[in-house]
Amino acid sequence: MLLSKAKIGQTRSIAKVEGKEKVKKFLFSLGCSEGEEITLISILAGNYVVNIKDSRYALDESMAKAIVLAEH
Repeated sequence: MLLSKAKIGQTRSIAKVEGKEKVKKFLFSLGCSEGEEITLISILAGNYVVNIKDSRYALDESMAKAIVLAEH
């Protein structure tokens, strides 16, 4: 399941990060890597506010679609 399809408040593990190398490197720099927990806090004006490693980030929809979540 993609992060862009997650429900607000859901915490899931990241299965993989897809997309172009530039996007992957940026997300990795935020701590967004395989096996990490990510929580969708809210969706504001098309931006996905997430919590990764006790930090909050706003990702645009294209980045949210690059993050594949593990199914529980």
